[in-house]
Amino acid sequence: MKFTDQLWQDISPIYTAILHHGFVNELTLGSLPPATFQFYIQQDALYLTDFSRALSQLATRADTPDDMLAFTQFAQNAILVERALHASYFSLYDIEPETVKMPACFAYTNYLLATTSLQSVAVGAAAVLPCFWIYRQVGNHIYGRAAQENPYRSWIDTYAGEAFDQSVSQMVALTDQYAENASASEREKMREAFRVSSQLEWYFWNDAYTLNRWLV
Repeated sequence: MKFTDQLWQDISPIYTAILHHGFVNELTLGSLPPATFQFYIQQDALYLTDFSRALSQLATRADTPDDMLAFTQFAQNAILVERALHASYFSLYDIEPETVKMPACFAYTNYLLATTSLQSVAVGAAAVLPCFWIYRQVGNHIYGRAAQENPYRSWIDTYAGEAFDQSVSQMVALTDQYAENASASEREKMREAFRVSSQLEWYFWNDAYTLNRWLV
C-alpha cells in the first residue's frame, strides 16, 4: 500500500462526514441556497490566495528543479484556473470579493502557511494535499449524481474535470515521493498534517453551510 493510500484510509471517517454534509448534499441536488454558495465562494477566493502562497513557499524550499516547477505550477493554477471560476460567480451574483476571513478560512490558511514555512517540505506537501484530493473526490461524487441543469454545474465540472484530475494525481505522486525519503518520525508528521487539513476541509464546508461568522 502506498503511503498516500494509508493517508486516505486514515481520514475515511472525515471524508464520509464531508460527503454526508448538508452543503455537499444540497450542492448535488442544486438546492443549496444562493446566499450559502456566495458565502462559500467569497471565502474560497480568500483561501486560494493563501493556498497559492503556501505552495509558493514549498517551491522556494524544494530541493530539485522538478519539484520547484511542480509546486510553482500548482500555485499558479490555484490563482489562474480556480479564481476564474470564482470571478464568473462574482459576476453572476453581482457580489464583491470578501476581505475578511471567517473562522474556518482563517484557521485553515494560517495552518497551511505555518506548516509550509516551518515544517519540512514533505510535511508541507502532506498538509496541502487534502485540498487537491478531497475536492477531486467530492467533485466526482457530485458529478455522477447531479442533474445537468444544476445551477452549480460550472463548479462541479471544474473539480470533476480531467485537468484537475491530472494535477491531483501529480500531487499525490509527489507526496509519495517525499514519504519514501522521509524518516519514520517525519512520516508521522506528514500523517498528522494530512489529517488536520482534512478536518479543516470539513470545517470550511460547515462554515459556509451555517454562514458562520466571528462573534463580534
